[in-house]
Amino acid sequence: MCVLVIAVNPCYHRVMKLNKIVCLGFGGSELEDNYWQELDSLVGLHVLVASEAELDKHTDADSLLVKLGAKVSKDLIDKLPNLKYIGMLGTGYGGIDTAYAGSKGITVTNIADYATEGVSEFTFGILIEWCRGVSRALGLAWDGVYEDDDHPGMEIKGKKFGVIGLGNIGRRTAELAQAFGCDVSYWSRTRKQDAESKGIKYQELDDLLANADIITLNLALNAETEGIINGDRLQKIKNDAILINVSPMELIDFDSLVARLKQDDMVFMLDHSDEMTEQQLTALKSFSRCKVYPAIAYLTREAGQLKKRIYVDNIKNFLDGEPTNKVNQ
Repeated sequence: MCVLVIAVNPCYHRVMKLNKIVCLGFGGSELEDNYWQELDSLVGLHVLVASEAELDKHTDADSLLVKLGAKVSKDLIDKLPNLKYIGMLGTGYGGIDTAYAGSKGITVTNIADYATEGVSEFTFGILIEWCRGVSRALGLAWDGVYEDDDHPGMEIKGKKFGVIGLGNIGRRTAELAQAFGCDVSYWSRTRKQDAESKGIKYQELDDLLANADIITLNLALNAETEGIINGDRLQKIKNDAILINVSPMELIDFDSLVARLKQDDMVFMLDHSDEMTEQQLTALKSFSRCKVYPAIAYLTREAGQLKKRIYVDNIKNFLDGEPTNKVNQ
């Protein structure tokens, strides 16, 4: 007699299908029809909800999908007692109470690594713009001025280039800086021996700030990184250095940044302007050495499609018991 024994992992939990997904703050255009159709194959019902106030009608939902910048507090989570899954359509998840969600057995996922090339290339796009005045020169030629000897540019090659945060975007930024011929250093909360083996040197954060000619800030926002670039550290940045932040502005003490910019001895550029107040933006726009860009670093055709693919795949993998891009315990 032959006996077939099948070993079952007791830790494996397969959720075959979600009953109801609430898409908070969605209008419907966030995903193409084919992605919505895929979602509908994974869930009994999906509903688009404009604001948190409308959640009272959907307390039976077991999944919540949110967009970048959404706030998912303990109180909001408690409104949905059946909640099993929260999916962020973006990378930053600082507005989600991930610890509380984890304590309730709720999986929270985000979308990582979809805009690595777009953000790192954008960093060098605005850096070249500042160093060479490309838009200004284009305007001169348009007006019939074909010489501009009074405004020489600055070369990137040979500069000391510091990367704060060596995740995927930071690492790619460091690689591009090396390709430009920079002397590249990094600081990260953990050492990256593989990067160091390729000539990207580790420095303590304060030393990096004090020594670099060009600095990029590539950190995710969380409790450990909020305000990490404080007043003391801003003052360590040397004169005429360029600081580029393509990460959330909460990483920087805003009042201290304004105080340093008033000294008119450093350059600051950012792209997360959509997350800032009008008062903050007005303050920054008053400085000639501060350049405020729309939140476009991550907006490429390639990144947009990859982002949506990962978003749906995160849900599929959660349902298969193997969640990807999980950001909580």
